[in-house]
Amino acid sequence: MSDAASTGTATSSGKPRASTGFAALFHRSPTLRGYLMLSPALVIMVIGVLLPFLILVVMSFWTREGFGFDTTITAANYARAASEPIFGVFLIRSFWVSGIATIVTVLLCYPMAYYVAFHVHRHKMLWIILMTLPFWTSYLLRVFAWKVILGYEGVINSSLMTAGLIEAPLEFLLYSQTAVIIALAHAWAAFAILPLYVSLEKIDRSLLEAAADLGDGPVKRFLRITLPLSLPGIISATFLIFIPTTGDYITPALLGGPDGAMIGNLIQLQFGAVNNWPMGATLSIVLMLWIAAVALVFIFVTRKSKESLI
Repeated sequence: MSDAASTGTATSSGKPRASTGFAALFHRSPTLRGYLMLSPALVIMVIGVLLPFLILVVMSFWTREGFGFDTTITAANYARAASEPIFGVFLIRSFWVSGIATIVTVLLCYPMAYYVAFHVHRHKMLWIILMTLPFWTSYLLRVFAWKVILGYEGVINSSLMTAGLIEAPLEFLLYSQTAVIIALAHAWAAFAILPLYVSLEKIDRSLLEAAADLGDGPVKRFLRITLPLSLPGIISATFLIFIPTTGDYITPALLGGPDGAMIGNLIQLQFGAVNNWPMGATLSIVLMLWIAAVALVFIFVTRKSKESLI
Protein backbone atom coordinates (compact mmCIF):
# COMPACT_ATOMS: atom_id res chain seq x y z
CA MET A 1 0.00 0.00 0.00
CA SER A 2 1.38 3.39 -0.93
CA ASP A 3 2.04 6.19 1.56
CA ALA A 4 -0.77 8.29 0.08
CA ALA A 5 -3.24 5.45 0.53
CA SER A 6 -2.09 4.69 4.04
CA THR A 7 -2.54 8.30 5.14
CA GLY A 8 -5.87 8.65 3.39
CA THR A 9 -4.94 11.96 1.80
CA ALA A 10 -5.09 10.89 -1.87
CA THR A 11 -7.24 8.66 -4.03
CA SER A 12 -5.99 5.92 -6.32
CA SER A 13 -6.17 8.36 -9.19
CA GLY A 14 -3.76 10.68 -7.43
CA LYS A 15 -6.34 13.37 -6.56
CA PRO A 16 -6.26 14.62 -2.96
CA ARG A 17 -9.11 13.55 -0.75
CA ALA A 18 -11.12 16.03 1.28
CA SER A 19 -9.66 16.70 4.69
CA THR A 20 -11.61 15.47 7.69
CA GLY A 21 -11.96 16.51 11.29
CA PHE A 22 -10.45 19.70 12.62
CA ALA A 23 -8.36 20.31 9.49
CA ALA A 24 -11.48 20.33 7.32
CA LEU A 25 -13.28 22.63 9.72
CA PHE A 26 -10.25 24.94 9.78
CA HIS A 27 -10.15 25.18 5.98
CA ARG A 28 -13.90 25.69 5.63
CA SER A 29 -14.40 28.26 8.39
CA PRO A 30 -12.90 31.76 7.94
CA THR A 31 -14.29 32.64 11.37
CA LEU A 32 -12.30 29.88 13.05
CA ARG A 33 -9.13 30.93 11.23
CA GLY A 34 -9.73 34.50 12.34
CA TYR A 35 -10.15 33.47 15.99
CA LEU A 36 -7.00 31.37 15.84
CA MET A 37 -5.08 34.34 14.50
CA LEU A 38 -6.53 36.51 17.28
CA SER A 39 -5.98 33.96 20.02
CA PRO A 40 -2.58 35.29 21.22
CA ALA A 41 -3.99 38.81 21.53
CA LEU A 42 -7.15 37.49 23.18
CA VAL A 43 -5.10 35.57 25.75
CA ILE A 44 -3.10 38.69 26.55
CA MET A 45 -6.28 40.76 26.84
CA VAL A 46 -7.89 38.23 29.17
CA ILE A 47 -4.84 37.90 31.40
CA GLY A 48 -3.81 41.54 31.34
CA VAL A 49 -7.18 43.30 31.30
CA LEU A 50 -10.19 41.10 32.05
CA LEU A 51 -8.82 39.16 35.03
CA PRO A 52 -7.49 42.26 36.86
CA PHE A 53 -10.80 44.00 36.22
CA LEU A 54 -12.76 41.05 37.64
CA ILE A 55 -10.46 41.00 40.68
CA LEU A 56 -11.15 44.71 41.23
CA VAL A 57 -14.90 44.13 40.95
CA VAL A 58 -14.84 41.29 43.47
CA MET A 59 -12.53 43.16 45.85
CA SER A 60 -14.74 46.26 45.74
CA PHE A 61 -17.42 44.29 47.60
CA TRP A 62 -15.01 43.38 50.40
CA THR A 63 -14.12 45.46 53.44
CA ARG A 64 -10.92 46.06 55.32
CA GLU A 65 -10.60 44.31 58.65
CA GLY A 66 -7.46 45.13 60.61
CA PHE A 67 -4.49 44.27 58.44
CA GLY A 68 -6.55 41.96 56.25
CA PHE A 69 -9.83 41.83 54.36
CA ASP A 70 -13.31 40.65 55.21
CA THR A 71 -14.47 38.81 52.08
CA THR A 72 -18.14 39.02 53.02
CA ILE A 73 -19.98 40.51 50.06
CA THR A 74 -21.27 44.00 50.90
CA ALA A 75 -21.96 47.29 49.13
CA ALA A 76 -20.69 49.36 52.06
CA ASN A 77 -17.78 50.78 50.05
CA TYR A 78 -20.10 51.99 47.29
CA ALA A 79 -22.43 53.52 49.88
CA ARG A 80 -19.47 55.32 51.43
CA ALA A 81 -18.22 56.52 48.05
CA ALA A 82 -21.68 57.96 47.30
CA SER A 83 -22.22 59.53 50.73
CA GLU A 84 -18.87 61.12 51.57
CA PRO A 85 -18.49 64.49 49.78
CA ILE A 86 -14.69 64.25 49.54
CA PHE A 87 -14.93 61.52 46.91
CA GLY A 88 -17.29 63.60 44.78
CA VAL A 89 -15.02 66.64 45.06
CA PHE A 90 -12.00 64.68 43.84
CA LEU A 91 -14.03 63.08 41.04
CA ILE A 92 -15.40 66.39 39.76
CA ARG A 93 -11.97 67.99 39.97
CA SER A 94 -10.46 65.11 38.02
CA PHE A 95 -13.01 65.44 35.21
CA TRP A 96 -12.55 69.22 35.16
CA VAL A 97 -8.75 69.14 34.99
CA SER A 98 -8.66 66.25 32.53
CA GLY A 99 -11.35 67.82 30.34
CA ILE A 100 -9.54 71.17 30.14
CA ALA A 101 -6.23 69.41 29.45
CA THR A 102 -7.87 67.35 26.69
CA ILE A 103 -9.44 70.40 25.04
CA VAL A 104 -6.18 72.37 25.21
CA THR A 105 -4.18 69.46 23.79
CA VAL A 106 -6.53 68.83 20.86
CA LEU A 107 -6.76 72.54 20.02
CA LEU A 108 -2.98 72.90 20.03
CA CYS A 109 -2.28 69.70 18.11
CA TYR A 110 -4.97 70.06 15.43
CA PRO A 111 -3.23 72.96 13.59
CA MET A 112 0.07 71.07 13.63
CA ALA A 113 -1.51 67.92 12.26
CA TYR A 114 -3.44 69.99 9.70
CA TYR A 115 -0.28 71.72 8.47
CA VAL A 116 1.61 68.46 8.01
CA ALA A 117 -1.32 66.75 6.30
CA PHE A 118 -2.21 69.56 3.87
CA HIS A 119 0.87 71.73 3.44
CA VAL A 120 3.85 69.42 3.79
CA HIS A 121 4.43 67.49 0.57
CA ARG A 122 7.85 65.94 1.21
CA HIS A 123 9.32 64.05 4.15
CA LYS A 124 6.06 63.95 6.11
CA MET A 125 7.33 61.13 8.28
CA LEU A 126 10.30 63.26 9.25
CA TRP A 127 7.94 66.00 10.38
CA ILE A 128 5.95 63.52 12.46
CA ILE A 129 9.14 62.26 14.08
CA LEU A 130 10.31 65.79 14.84
CA MET A 131 6.96 66.68 16.42
CA THR A 132 7.02 63.60 18.64
CA LEU A 133 10.76 63.75 19.41
CA PRO A 134 10.37 65.48 22.81
CA PHE A 135 8.10 62.65 23.92
CA TRP A 136 10.81 60.03 23.54
CA THR A 137 12.08 60.98 26.98
CA SER A 138 10.66 59.64 30.21
CA TYR A 139 7.23 60.86 31.28
CA LEU A 140 8.57 61.47 34.78
CA LEU A 141 11.47 63.55 33.48
CA ARG A 142 9.09 65.77 31.53
CA VAL A 143 6.97 66.34 34.63
CA PHE A 144 10.08 67.26 36.63
CA ALA A 145 11.11 69.62 33.82
CA TRP A 146 7.80 71.45 34.14
CA LYS A 147 8.34 71.64 37.88
CA VAL A 148 11.60 73.48 37.21
CA ILE A 149 10.02 75.73 34.57
CA LEU A 150 6.97 76.66 36.66
CA GLY A 151 8.76 76.93 40.02
CA TYR A 152 8.92 80.09 42.11
CA GLU A 153 12.47 80.59 40.89
CA GLY A 154 11.93 78.82 37.60
CA VAL A 155 12.40 79.98 34.05
CA ILE A 156 9.08 81.81 33.72
CA ASN A 157 9.18 83.68 37.03
CA SER A 158 12.88 84.51 36.69
CA SER A 159 12.40 85.88 33.18
CA LEU A 160 9.39 87.99 34.14
CA MET A 161 11.12 89.39 37.22
CA THR A 162 14.29 90.15 35.24
CA ALA A 163 12.20 91.99 32.65
CA GLY A 164 10.53 93.97 35.44
CA LEU A 165 7.05 92.75 34.54
CA ILE A 166 6.39 91.32 38.00
CA GLU A 167 7.78 92.10 41.44
CA ALA A 168 7.14 88.72 43.07
CA PRO A 169 6.93 85.17 41.67
CA LEU A 170 3.56 84.09 40.29
CA GLU A 171 2.21 81.62 42.82
CA PHE A 172 -0.49 80.12 40.60
CA LEU A 173 2.02 78.58 38.20
CA LEU A 174 3.18 75.75 40.47
CA TYR A 175 1.24 73.51 42.85
CA SER A 176 -2.07 74.34 41.25
CA GLN A 177 -4.55 72.99 38.71
CA THR A 178 -2.95 75.27 36.12
CA ALA A 179 0.37 73.45 36.46
CA VAL A 180 -1.33 70.06 36.17
CA ILE A 181 -3.21 71.09 33.02
CA ILE A 182 -0.05 72.45 31.38
CA ALA A 183 1.99 69.34 32.16
CA LEU A 184 -0.77 66.94 31.07
CA ALA A 185 -1.33 68.84 27.81
CA HIS A 186 2.37 68.62 26.99
CA ALA A 187 2.83 65.03 28.13
CA TRP A 188 -0.03 63.64 26.03
CA ALA A 189 0.32 65.83 22.94
CA ALA A 190 1.94 63.05 20.91
CA PHE A 191 -1.13 60.87 21.45
CA ALA A 192 -3.29 63.60 19.89
CA ILE A 193 -1.08 64.50 16.93
CA LEU A 194 -0.93 61.01 15.42
CA PRO A 195 -4.69 60.20 15.20
CA LEU A 196 -5.44 63.75 14.07
CA TYR A 197 -2.84 63.54 11.33
CA VAL A 198 -4.08 60.14 10.11
CA SER A 199 -7.67 61.39 9.99
CA LEU A 200 -6.73 64.56 8.10
CA GLU A 201 -4.42 62.71 5.70
CA LYS A 202 -7.23 60.36 4.63
CA ILE A 203 -9.52 63.20 3.51
CA ASP A 204 -10.12 63.12 -0.24
CA ARG A 205 -8.67 66.34 -1.63
CA SER A 206 -11.06 66.23 -4.58
CA LEU A 207 -13.90 67.08 -2.18
CA LEU A 208 -12.16 70.30 -1.24
CA GLU A 209 -11.51 71.10 -4.89
CA ALA A 210 -15.17 70.51 -5.74
CA ALA A 211 -16.27 72.77 -2.89
CA ALA A 212 -13.89 75.48 -4.10
CA ASP A 213 -15.29 75.18 -7.62
CA LEU A 214 -18.79 75.66 -6.19
CA GLY A 215 -17.73 78.90 -4.52
CA ASP A 216 -16.96 77.85 -0.94
CA GLY A 217 -14.22 79.84 0.75
CA PRO A 218 -11.48 78.35 2.96
CA VAL A 219 -13.47 78.74 6.18
CA LYS A 220 -16.61 77.21 4.73
CA ARG A 221 -14.64 74.34 3.20
CA PHE A 222 -13.06 73.65 6.57
CA LEU A 223 -16.35 73.71 8.47
CA ARG A 224 -18.33 71.69 5.92
CA ILE A 225 -15.72 69.15 4.79
CA THR A 226 -12.46 69.05 6.71
CA LEU A 227 -13.84 69.29 10.23
CA PRO A 228 -16.64 66.71 9.85
CA LEU A 229 -14.37 64.23 8.07
CA SER A 230 -11.67 64.65 10.72
CA LEU A 231 -14.08 64.01 13.61
CA PRO A 232 -12.96 60.35 13.95
CA GLY A 233 -9.43 61.59 14.63
CA ILE A 234 -10.70 64.18 17.09
CA ILE A 235 -12.74 61.56 18.92
CA SER A 236 -9.79 59.15 19.03
CA ALA A 237 -7.44 61.86 20.30
CA THR A 238 -9.98 62.93 22.91
CA PHE A 239 -10.38 59.41 24.27
CA LEU A 240 -6.63 58.71 24.18
CA ILE A 241 -6.04 61.78 26.35
CA PHE A 242 -9.13 62.07 28.54
CA ILE A 243 -9.28 58.48 29.80
CA PRO A 244 -5.69 58.12 31.12
CA THR A 245 -5.37 61.70 32.37
CA THR A 246 -8.50 61.39 34.50
CA GLY A 247 -6.82 58.69 36.56
CA ASP A 248 -3.32 60.20 36.47
CA TYR A 249 -1.73 60.59 39.89
CA ILE A 250 1.95 61.28 39.12
CA THR A 251 1.51 64.75 37.63
CA PRO A 252 -0.95 65.97 40.31
CA ALA A 253 1.32 64.59 43.04
CA LEU A 254 4.36 66.47 41.73
CA LEU A 255 2.75 69.67 40.42
CA GLY A 256 -0.76 69.89 41.81
CA GLY A 257 -0.39 70.53 45.51
CA PRO A 258 -3.51 70.40 47.71
CA ASP A 259 -5.73 72.13 45.14
CA GLY A 260 -4.51 70.00 42.24
CA ALA A 261 -4.90 66.53 43.71
CA MET A 262 -7.13 64.24 41.65
CA ILE A 263 -9.05 61.00 42.11
CA GLY A 264 -5.99 59.01 41.04
CA ASN A 265 -4.10 60.33 44.06
CA LEU A 266 -6.94 59.20 46.31
CA ILE A 267 -6.97 55.74 44.74
CA GLN A 268 -3.19 55.47 45.07
CA LEU A 269 -3.52 56.50 48.73
CA GLN A 270 -6.08 53.76 49.39
CA PHE A 271 -3.86 51.08 47.84
CA GLY A 272 -0.73 52.51 49.48
CA ALA A 273 -0.55 54.29 52.82
CA VAL A 274 -4.12 53.61 53.96
CA ASN A 275 -3.92 49.93 52.92
CA ASN A 276 -7.63 49.86 52.15
CA TRP A 277 -7.56 47.91 48.92
CA PRO A 278 -11.34 47.29 48.77
CA MET A 279 -12.02 51.03 48.94
CA GLY A 280 -9.36 51.66 46.30
CA ALA A 281 -11.00 49.04 44.08
CA THR A 282 -14.40 50.66 44.62
CA LEU A 283 -13.12 54.10 43.64
CA SER A 284 -11.48 52.58 40.56
CA ILE A 285 -14.73 50.95 39.46
CA VAL A 286 -16.70 54.15 40.11
CA LEU A 287 -14.17 56.12 38.06
CA MET A 288 -14.40 53.67 35.16
CA LEU A 289 -18.20 53.81 35.18
CA TRP A 290 -18.19 57.61 35.13
CA ILE A 291 -15.64 57.66 32.32
CA ALA A 292 -17.79 55.24 30.32
CA ALA A 293 -20.84 57.46 30.87
CA VAL A 294 -18.97 60.59 29.79
CA ALA A 295 -17.61 58.76 26.74
CA LEU A 296 -21.11 57.71 25.65
CA VAL A 297 -22.40 61.26 26.04
CA PHE A 298 -19.43 62.60 24.08
CA ILE A 299 -20.02 60.14 21.24
CA PHE A 300 -23.70 61.08 21.10
CA VAL A 301 -22.92 64.81 21.03
CA THR A 302 -20.23 64.47 18.35
CA ARG A 303 -22.56 62.42 16.13
CA LYS A 304 -25.25 65.08 16.41
CA SER A 305 -22.67 67.79 15.73
CA LYS A 306 -21.42 65.94 12.66
CA GLU A 307 -24.96 65.64 11.32
CA SER A 308 -25.57 69.36 11.84
CA LEU A 309 -22.28 70.28 10.17
CA ILE A 310 -23.07 68.13 7.15
